[in-house]
Amino acid sequence: MANELRNRDFDVFDPMSDFFGDFGKNFFNSVAGNQMKTDVIENEDNYVVSSELPGFKKDDIHLDYDNDTLSIHASHNLNKEDTNKEGKVLRKERTSSNVARSFYLPDVEIDKISADYDGGVLKIQLPKSTEKQAAHKISIN
Repeated sequence: MANELRNRDFDVFDPMSDFFGDFGKNFFNSVAGNQMKTDVIENEDNYVVSSELPGFKKDDIHLDYDNDTLSIHASHNLNKEDTNKEGKVLRKERTSSNVARSFYLPDVEIDKISADYDGGVLKIQLPKSTEKQAAHKISIN
């Protein structure tokens, strides 16, 4: 019974609905929805990082490894225009999306880092090393 009540969507008990109306719900949910969903797995000999980046082009994703930290940054702009049969603009929209995450992953062999981007999922392999190395840019295959 308690779980049923907790899992139901009661707008009456939602402070965002009371104070901001639908704007509060939509605004705060969209801000939270722009985060990059990422899994970081540590194995005995490497780290594997998988990030969901649907809608981004490979050229709009940038990876860096510096000071034992992997940084992922992605951005894109989308322009959409709908016209009627006469060519008059009915709707014109522009959106921009920027996401970035950083992960502390120490002791990585910089020259052996690899990254692939397929189907909106970025997968980065970071082999472990016992030696400290300098900063390094990572290309995506």
